[in-house]
Amino acid sequence: MQEKNRNSFSGSIGFVLAAAGSAVGLGNIWRFPYLAAKDGGGLFLVMYIVLALTFGFALLTTEVAIGRRTKQSPLTAYSKLKDKWGFLGVLSCLVPVIIMPYYCVIGGWVVKYFITYLTGQGSKAATDGYFDSFITAKTEPIVMLLVFLAFTAVIVFRGVNKGIESSSKIIMPLLLFLVIGIAVFSLTIQHTDATGVTRTGLQGFGIYVIPNLEGITLKGFFSILMDAMGQLFFSLSVAMGIMIAYGSYVKDEANLVKSINQIEIFDTGVAFLAGVMILPAVYAFMGNEGMAASGPSLMFVLLPKVFAAMGGIGNVVGVAFFAMVLFAALTSSVSIMEAIVSSFMDKFHLSRKKAATLETVIALVAGLVVCFGYNIWYFRLTLPNGTVAQILDVMDYISNFVLMPVVSIATCILIGWVLKPKTVIDEVEKSGSKFGRKKLYIVMIKYAAPLLLFVLFLKSLGILKFI
Repeated sequence: MQEKNRNSFSGSIGFVLAAAGSAVGLGNIWRFPYLAAKDGGGLFLVMYIVLALTFGFALLTTEVAIGRRTKQSPLTAYSKLKDKWGFLGVLSCLVPVIIMPYYCVIGGWVVKYFITYLTGQGSKAATDGYFDSFITAKTEPIVMLLVFLAFTAVIVFRGVNKGIESSSKIIMPLLLFLVIGIAVFSLTIQHTDATGVTRTGLQGFGIYVIPNLEGITLKGFFSILMDAMGQLFFSLSVAMGIMIAYGSYVKDEANLVKSINQIEIFDTGVAFLAGVMILPAVYAFMGNEGMAASGPSLMFVLLPKVFAAMGGIGNVVGVAFFAMVLFAALTSSVSIMEAIVSSFMDKFHLSRKKAATLETVIALVAGLVVCFGYNIWYFRLTLPNGTVAQILDVMDYISNFVLMPVVSIATCILIGWVLKPKTVIDEVEKSGSKFGRKKLYIVMIKYAAPLLLFVLFLKSLGILKFI
């Protein structure tokens, strides 16, 4: 009964925008530029693009095809493919359940900074200790969490067409407009520091895109490959159940090959533009030292200082930047929540309203735990990959560095060796579209992808420390 009443995207453009919106998230904005700057600029970009067209394409195609073939969410799709593989659906659904609370907490941080710049108080955000004093406060982070979670929940409550598809058609063009606008502005920046040294955004752009092979070794090359693969793995929203859920809403007559190609282009393009937005500006105002930052320190500590150094226009740029980040975070959080809600609906036969309410409560309770992790429940421990962590970092490590590789490796084994690649190939070609990268897909899903994922997994566990 659930399958018959299942909603679907009205057209391929709705699916592409929703899926691209899921892929374009905080990881593209605060991790991609840092890795590109750290890993030889253009060399990292080339590796990322090659992997996107091979490794990423294989995983993305597999999950979308599984969703459309089974017309089920991640929790139930795997058991429908193969009875004894239902455990993989549980793991796949567990990933977004863990990610959703802390993603909404970070989304609340973005809301805070957007409001700060919107009210003309951007200079405050640039002061030392501003970010730390905010996230360690006992009330305000919770309020911002509630605001961001409410926006996400409203869209998911409205369903596939009126909520996810309609919002994506509005938000994604706005996001792309802001990304391009900020990127162009970043390239025009010129700044002279206190020592009289003048640096330009174009110089920073050169560092970003021109391959730096100086001192590169085989070990260094492999390390960059792992960084590029890890970034692509997380940014495409694979192994989180999202693409299976969205794939289940794609009509049988839709051209999957064309849609997946468009998602690849959109995600890679925005990831590249994220570097163009950030690195030239950071280099112009802070030199090479500033380009070493990533994560929250890049977005919430370093960039506000860059905006402040711009003078009067800095507040305007700050509004545009955090509006863009807010849009990116919102489209991603919607997709994360939808993967969970659709799973509850398919597995327990709940209405969308009940499933969305249940997940909102779960995300809120766990989100409060994350917030308290910065004050009353604060602790520090060292993870196997060497990261010094507290509650948010622990949740991120379990979901992104342990469960996601396991889910992807198992999916490759299921499709590549148990059910055979023909299962996905037949689904992709069902609408009459030609699967142009069919042979590449077979090689990737059977051999290359599981091998690369296994190496990435061992590195995440701290076993391959020499890489």
